[in-house]
Amino acid sequence: MSLCWDVQILPMGRLRRRRIMTDVTRILNAIEQGDAKAADALLPLVYEELRFLAAQKLSQERPGQTLQATALVHEAYIRLVESQDQDWNSRGHFFKAAAEAMRRILVENARRKGRIKHGGGFQRVEMDESASIVSDEQNAKELIALDEALNRFTQKDKIKSDLVKLRYFAGLTIPQAAQILDISHATAERHWIYARCWLRAEIDRQHKPS
Repeated sequence: MSLCWDVQILPMGRLRRRRIMTDVTRILNAIEQGDAKAADALLPLVYEELRFLAAQKLSQERPGQTLQATALVHEAYIRLVESQDQDWNSRGHFFKAAAEAMRRILVENARRKGRIKHGGGFQRVEMDESASIVSDEQNAKELIALDEALNRFTQKDKIKSDLVKLRYFAGLTIPQAAQILDISHATAERHWIYARCWLRAEIDRQHKPS
């Protein structure tokens, strides 16, 4: 006599995503209930999903193509959060984690691509658009310089640093970032202008030819 079960076998990718979605929802609900420590558990999950997405997308791209960080972050949001009916406060926690995770992924990629040769040829980093995963050595070098300057800026002013991460690495608008950081639109505009000027000056100072 044989015994059978009607088991639905899901591909590993779908099982993995379902697990992460469940964990993300649980953590966001805990944050909403006032559990301050729950936010610390969100970053590793979002980081895992973004790394998976980045690897998946890059495997489909032609050599030399770039991959927009904003597109990755928003795809991760749609996959993990949008269908879970979370309010804006929860979305804010997600995008903070996503911005930091995307930053780490981009810098890791840049360090792998770069094998940076210190010296001439450095060009100023522009922050008018969102970051990309790049294969170009010069762009990788600029991204690493920005990351190092941003580390120093975080020690100086965390709110403005968080604004940069939300704008540059998660692709949020000024009003969206202002809402997450609980500051006014006008304040966010001033912070953004100041942060861009400070970071450019710091990068120029660090990479001034000797």
